[in-house]
Amino acid sequence: MKKNTFLLLTTCMSSLFFHNAHAADTAQKQPATKQTDHRGKISAGKITTNASADSVTATKAESIIVMGAGAARETQSLSHRALQEVAPGTSPLKTLSKLPGVMFTSSDPLGSYEWSQQIIIRGFDQSRLGFTMDGIPLGNLAYGNDNGLSIGRALQTENNGPASLAQGAGSVGVAASNDLGGALEFTSIDPSKKFGVDVAGTVGSYGTWRTFGRINSGTLPGGGRLYVSYDYQDANKWKGDGIQQQQQANAKFIQPLGDKVKLTLFGDYSQRAENDYQDLSLQMIQTKGYNVDNITNNYGLAKQIATAYQTGKPFPAGIANQDQSYYNSAGLRQDVLGYGRFDFHLTDHLKGFATVYGHTNTGEGIYATPYTATPASLGGSPLSVRTTEYDIHREGFIGSLSYELGHHTIEGGFWFENNDFEQARRFYPLSADKYTGSSVHWFRNNPFETQWQSAFNTKTYQFHIQDTWQITPALKLNYGFKSLVVDNRGRQLEGNYMGTPVANTYASGSITSANGFLPQLGANYRINRHNEIFADFARNMAAFDNSTTGATSPFAMTSAAYAASKKTLHPEMSYSEEIGYRFHNRRIQASITGYYIEFEDRLASISPVSSGTNVQGYASILTNVGGVTARGIDTAFNYRFTDNWSLYVSYAYNQSVYDDNLTTGGTTYATRGKSVVGMPRNLANVQISYDDGTIWGNIGMQYQGRRTYTYTNDQWIKPNDIFNLNVGYRFHSHNWALHGLDAQINVTNLFDKRYVATVGSTGFAVSDPTGSLQTLQAGAPRMVFFTLRKHFF
Repeated sequence: MKKNTFLLLTTCMSSLFFHNAHAADTAQKQPATKQTDHRGKISAGKITTNASADSVTATKAESIIVMGAGAARETQSLSHRALQEVAPGTSPLKTLSKLPGVMFTSSDPLGSYEWSQQIIIRGFDQSRLGFTMDGIPLGNLAYGNDNGLSIGRALQTENNGPASLAQGAGSVGVAASNDLGGALEFTSIDPSKKFGVDVAGTVGSYGTWRTFGRINSGTLPGGGRLYVSYDYQDANKWKGDGIQQQQQANAKFIQPLGDKVKLTLFGDYSQRAENDYQDLSLQMIQTKGYNVDNITNNYGLAKQIATAYQTGKPFPAGIANQDQSYYNSAGLRQDVLGYGRFDFHLTDHLKGFATVYGHTNTGEGIYATPYTATPASLGGSPLSVRTTEYDIHREGFIGSLSYELGHHTIEGGFWFENNDFEQARRFYPLSADKYTGSSVHWFRNNPFETQWQSAFNTKTYQFHIQDTWQITPALKLNYGFKSLVVDNRGRQLEGNYMGTPVANTYASGSITSANGFLPQLGANYRINRHNEIFADFARNMAAFDNSTTGATSPFAMTSAAYAASKKTLHPEMSYSEEIGYRFHNRRIQASITGYYIEFEDRLASISPVSSGTNVQGYASILTNVGGVTARGIDTAFNYRFTDNWSLYVSYAYNQSVYDDNLTTGGTTYATRGKSVVGMPRNLANVQISYDDGTIWGNIGMQYQGRRTYTYTNDQWIKPNDIFNLNVGYRFHSHNWALHGLDAQINVTNLFDKRYVATVGSTGFAVSDPTGSLQTLQAGAPRMVFFTLRKHFF
């Protein structure tokens, strides 16, 4: 690791964020600035772990953004209300993008379309960030996720409690094996103490409609509380043909067991089907515009394109190549997630929790491919359906004990997960005369070819211990470490074509990512009741992927390439330091943080020879290709300048550059000093809000600077500034029909700007001199949504 003055300074002053992963830590045993939490109670600068369904209708006094007063690292939280002011069904990842340093994009207005979801924080994309829900690991949020699921499939948006973000590094107790960068920790609301029924309906642009219902039992005779909720959402794509559809159910039960023990049970079921938007290139946007999409309504044209490609004949007029517009593509996911948790206070000084959880997932990524024709005996179409099929079965345990001893709070914990993941690439027949099947359709029982199929097992072991030492009423020191071991095993199974066995050339074997000492340390010094400074240092490791298609998976190589590279592979590592200042009083919250990050042993798939000389078919090799250095600042300012009006502003500057040149295909490219793909150097948010308890509203602008999708930086995407409007009205009438009723209107992309949302949807390239790489997703146009909610009883 490079040594410099900033590194030495911040290492000496650095800190660790110590409460459980889902809350900002607070100053202990010292004066604190009081803030109201989401239920109006007084708390020492923190958000309570779980919101209550009682707070579905929030009050204007609620602070929608809390900037981690007392925390020993940069951290912010968004309240339950902030996550409910946007259109129902909106991904909380999109709402969190107003926080400094967070770059989120998606080509749909709600941010829920998973193929285009992209979140980058301080130069680290979602594959290198940690995600949890009520402490349960959600995995790396990759599209073909092998170890988890997205937050939108784990929890209904109406049941989101406060969500917190640590931009630099998650705490040592976060259940994540890939969090080189920050951690996003989501929570679910608790059942209310009073019986009640909540219903809501949303209608909007492009045929969007959504219904939601939740029943709260109130406090039952045995002291327990329960809610059960269900929603159904359906929308047409904003361009082309197809749907975005999801149904989901949540249930949560809390039961006190005496005065010292509490049992929590949670269950989630989700089924999502989404037709894809076509990936675009700069050349396509410049010549054909943003509305180029799949041609799902024109099967005849799709067959002509496939026939032309397979026979070498000219493509139909207006079609450049076989990849310009696919006939159809879609993603299908079905998940069941559940956990049981015991919280206990054994003594006044000793407390802890124990959680067991399980998750199953079945999924398919589907597209009608022009590269493989359907056999004549099965229909004879020049097209066939290619699927990538997924099955996840994982179960785990998370436990923690915390003991207060004088001025010390000592906490330790353990996380174990066993994950069985299966993946296969299959082809299914299509009819020659017409497309049979719905626009999103499960293909399961009649493949004519299995190109490859694989089975993986991952066992994760993580232990951590940490101490919070309140040295003086003003000075708090945090220090601790975690040990992480991830054992990956891959087994390749034989494929088949029309009953004939097909050899699988991908690698089998085992590989371990292990590091026994990943430390975090730091400090928080409260200058006075309004001012504080903090600094922290963290060292983290990311385990290898465990799939046939994973970007950092050794098992995506052939057996020969795997054998040649296994002994030289190292897990990716990061070293992050930050130092910052916070101010907070009754009306103002402000923070500024400077950071320095070193990302080492970056993994990439590299071709050993040039394509022109690769006559023997040399396989790409996963290898460590160098490092990344990131420097930057995050700033945030939240000012309630009257009782009803507030202003929020955030700005982040990030300079993430590659440390080394890249050699691939026998050629060395000048990537040293070039900007990291996907991450803009400048991000800004401005939001002005009004809330008098009856009428509320806000208008916000998000700015993203220019981004590149090539490692040599020869192509850039223009900056964009997108405005969004949210307004609502809460009825306070004693009339039964109006009591508990509220209405809201949400307008996304208010000024209807055309822009590129996601870059790198199909991956990044060394260079793209002609602008022909189809790896861009167009942003959605202006869309309007209207919602009515009613609370009964």
